[in-house]
Amino acid sequence: MQANKVIWITGGGTGIGKATALAMAGPSVHIIVSGRRQSELDKAVEAVRAAKGNAEAQVLDVSDRGRVRDVAQSVLARHGRVDVLINSAGTNVPKRAWNSVTMEDFHRVVDVNLNGAFNCISTVLPGMRAQRSGTIINVSSWAGFYLTRLTGPAYSASKRAMIAMTESLNMEECANGIRACVISPGEVATEILQTRAAQPSEEDMQRMLQAEDLAQSIKLVCDLPQRAAIHQIVIAPTWNRMYLGFKELGILGSR
Repeated sequence: MQANKVIWITGGGTGIGKATALAMAGPSVHIIVSGRRQSELDKAVEAVRAAKGNAEAQVLDVSDRGRVRDVAQSVLARHGRVDVLINSAGTNVPKRAWNSVTMEDFHRVVDVNLNGAFNCISTVLPGMRAQRSGTIINVSSWAGFYLTRLTGPAYSASKRAMIAMTESLNMEECANGIRACVISPGEVATEILQTRAAQPSEEDMQRMLQAEDLAQSIKLVCDLPQRAAIHQIVIAPTWNRMYLGFKELGILGSR
């Protein structure tokens, strides 16, 4: 990571976002972590500072367009720029299959996963164009790259759309020095797994990807010279239940 960078991480209070903040921490990097829970954001800021980094917290629901604008304006007023935006905020619901998902839950998932990422991107693009440099990383999902019944239509659709949205950024903004990467991880042992009706065992979670694995992948993208763009990363656990088969593991259709 180059010096004097301003990095904004959504979903930064826990999971992949928090791990990424810690991986990026350094004395010449300023990190803004945003998320819905002040208590978790405070813990993330404390952890970054303990790692000799600089951080601040901004409470934010990325689906709230007005609040996104307010946070972006606050960051730009204090720091003058955003060099890296990492869209890590995401959600799903327990009742997610076609025979159980409600209209309200479907729209909530899409509003956070897809529209929330768009909301944040739209606030930083003008500044990145002006400075002719910027990196945008969107955390999608294996379920966006390879469709699966496990995650439900709202999550799968929002994550697949995020892949398309990221590539459209590269198509339109590469001439402005802006690069974008979408990362599609398989199962990651984070708290979003708690939204499943059938939660994996502790043993299974230890064999999944860990948040720090994604953080290292994100850091790799950011550490490359600005002239180099990794458009997409698909990363999965070596012990991949998507390949092993959820039916044999006794959980397909249990949601």
